[in-house]
Amino acid sequence: MERNILEEIEKEIDKWGISEKDKAKMHKNIMELRNQNLNILITGATGSGKSSTINAMFNMEVAKVGYGVDPETMDIEKYDLDKLTIWDSPGLGDGKEADIRHAKNIVEKLYEKDKDGNALIDLVLVIVDGSSRDMGTSFELINEVIIPNIENKSRILIGINQCDVAMKGKYWNNEEKKPEIELQKFLDEKAESVRRRVKESTGVDIEPVVYSAEKYYNISKLFFNIVKYTPSKKRFINAINQNKETEIWKKSDELRKYEKETKETIKKSFMESVTDGIETGKDIGGNIGSTIGRRKAGEVIGGVIGGVIGAAGAIWDSIFG
Repeated sequence: MERNILEEIEKEIDKWGISEKDKAKMHKNIMELRNQNLNILITGATGSGKSSTINAMFNMEVAKVGYGVDPETMDIEKYDLDKLTIWDSPGLGDGKEADIRHAKNIVEKLYEKDKDGNALIDLVLVIVDGSSRDMGTSFELINEVIIPNIENKSRILIGINQCDVAMKGKYWNNEEKKPEIELQKFLDEKAESVRRRVKESTGVDIEPVVYSAEKYYNISKLFFNIVKYTPSKKRFINAINQNKETEIWKKSDELRKYEKETKETIKKSFMESVTDGIETGKDIGGNIGSTIGRRKAGEVIGGVIGGVIGAAGAIWDSIFG
């Protein structure tokens, strides 16, 4: 049975040397986090690799598969994980009538509200087939369906999948499991072309992520961007549901240390959410992050709150590493 980070920290709060008022606030913060749910809409043209992408990033063994309750939304598959719901919607490209139906369902999902009256969908991932020259369907989906109908334009991510066969398999290094220089240049140009065309059509600037779900290349970069675009208080849900297979996260373009930065970003957001509003934590600020969980966290952050952050961070590290 997997350990529950919220339950374990909540059990320890009363042991920490903070005021009763701050203990009550932390318990309230934990309750709010317990009530958080993350909803990700994933869409893309037929053959773009949505299923392989979902399977690579998330622990799909615990997912329950269902369908939209409304018969009108039967095209959208629903995967329920731990506090995470993935909505897998067909994109355009299945014929005129199907395209109209898919577009209508996507728009309705984007306008759907949660129990608090906020947009249900927290993040939209549009997957583009990197091996295809015909990008018209993908641009129609992004420019005419997604962007005009999502309130927060910063919650859109474009993934260019199947980069390993973008040049019909040429210049992909199977031994090192990454593109060679010629293919990397081609992929960079393709990503820039997609970014530019979307910007010119909509005014929205989205930096695409090039990856291969089948070859496990740049999955760590894609996941890093998903975490970055996820609302701060919901980022920890990504960690709970992240695929535990270590091989998946190893190969990337190495422009950044994506795996390390992802862990630090999630942990920082989580700890800020847990300690939000407690009086002894007013000076935490940017000190939360890489210092959390270290023996000298109290010295770095200062005072009683340092011990609280250190203790909570140690629990986090014991579960997520």
